[in-house]
Amino acid sequence: VQLQASGGGLVQAGGSLTLSCAPSGKISTTDVMAWYRQAPGKQREFVAALIVAGPTNYADSVKGRFTISRDNVKNTVSLQMNSLKFEDTAVYYCNANIANEDYWGQGTLVTVSS
Repeated sequence: VQLQASGGGLVQAGGSLTLSCAPSGKISTTDVMAWYRQAPGKQREFVAALIVAGPTNYADSVKGRFTISRDNVKNTVSLQMNSLKFEDTAVYYCNANIANEDYWGQGTLVTVSS
């Protein structure tokens, strides 16, 4: 499975950005799609996850600001990011857990200017 992430860019603090992840294959209701991020000099951290047929889960630092969702028609998973802060600056990675195997996208850079 290949994951194609897109949507990163430069945005001012307080602004919004939407990331999109497109898996090469169809994702099933038991799969988990997630976003992680890695800021310069820091370890990769969890951002949000979506169990395709179930609930969503968010890191405390993004709750209320970020929304992960799935588009069944386009077979994509998006991360809507609102009220962006300087500390949200990072490379964002799409992750898929399919049949207990982890797959990673190439990462997309989000830069928030203060």
